[in-house]
Amino acid sequence: MSLLVVGATGTLGRQIARRALDEGHQVRCLVRSPKRAAFLKEWGCELVRGDICKPETLPPALEGITAIIDAATARATDSLSIKEVDWDGKVALIQAAKAAGVERYVFISILDAEKYPHVPLMEIKRCTEQYLQDAGMNYTILRTCGFMQGLIGQYAIPILENQVVWVTGETAALAYMDTLDVAKFALKALSVPETEKKTFPVVGTRAWDGDEIIRICERLSGQQAKVTRMPLGVLRAFRGLTRFFQWTWNIADRLAFAEVIATGKPLTASMDEVYPVFQIDPKEITTLESYLQEYYSRILKKLKELDYGQSKLKKQSKRKIPF
Repeated sequence: MSLLVVGATGTLGRQIARRALDEGHQVRCLVRSPKRAAFLKEWGCELVRGDICKPETLPPALEGITAIIDAATARATDSLSIKEVDWDGKVALIQAAKAAGVERYVFISILDAEKYPHVPLMEIKRCTEQYLQDAGMNYTILRTCGFMQGLIGQYAIPILENQVVWVTGETAALAYMDTLDVAKFALKALSVPETEKKTFPVVGTRAWDGDEIIRICERLSGQQAKVTRMPLGVLRAFRGLTRFFQWTWNIADRLAFAEVIATGKPLTASMDEVYPVFQIDPKEITTLESYLQEYYSRILKKLKELDYGQSKLKKQSKRKIPF
């Protein structure tokens, strides 16, 4: 199958591209910067320079493409707004895909998007889902709610390095999933007819709140966490401040999503009916505990090796001194 991966340089997109290559697909990646995406070319992907926010660049990228997996989303540091990327850009991509005769379109969305119309990213995702459904394409929508990879910078590293961990006063439990597992579902959707023109939750084995994650990191790292809780009122005030400046609008919109976390309402869904449809064994899905265990095992082993190497060098240097 000839596959176009959109958002291939992102945390999830790169895993989708890697797995697609491993499964024997011809993989093309739409990239804004070939230099930044050089690792994808080294893997075996074809790179096509383009931008979903520049519709004129899309037809060449879609030539000969059978299916699209769309994992793109605006970053907080992007110069373009969430609306420009996640709405205007996606509408242009869907239109171009339909015009090019693309047979399948897999869209990565957010769980419970319809419940939070005041959160820009979630409302835009909901609207994009509806637009894709109304476009008449053969789609599959996968609704995720959080990636385990994001927990490393948010919890694991700060606790290991004895830095402050920032959390809101009340945190919702999220069913985080490893992006490797999300990629399994995204690729499987292309070969399972039962997934056509349907929407599925794709979430982890259970939901975890911030305090539970902190306790796991403390146990695995052997470090005591320094936790600072930010009141929701302060978060809202900061969000209001960032709305004053155009270059911080994306940050403001991301902070709006943080309010979803602060509600205390779990973001999770049952996967009992999803696994059989995708023909995936739930035992193959990475648990949050095993993911963090593997991370700390690797990083602590590396730190011990570095410490051993430095100690050895010190001993050797002392032996060379004659007095």
